[in-house]
Amino acid sequence: MKLFAKYVNTLFVVTAMTLIMAVCVLILNNGYEKEGWIFTFFKSWLIMLPIAYVSALIIIPLANKLTLYIFRA
Repeated sequence: MKLFAKYVNTLFVVTAMTLIMAVCVLILNNGYEKEGWIFTFFKSWLIMLPIAYVSALIIIPLANKLTLYIFRA
């Protein structure tokens, strides 16, 4: 189970972050006045989620290595 813990943790963080980003961008661009905003929100969120998850899986190890490099020097 510990083997998958970091992937599940990343999924939880990415899910929450993309949810917040999708709501903010939707409100900034359209507001609540536009009809069908909930469908637009879920559509954009479902597109954002896998992109952000794969990006996080690539970026997090690189960021950890860079941080260790900076603070070891």
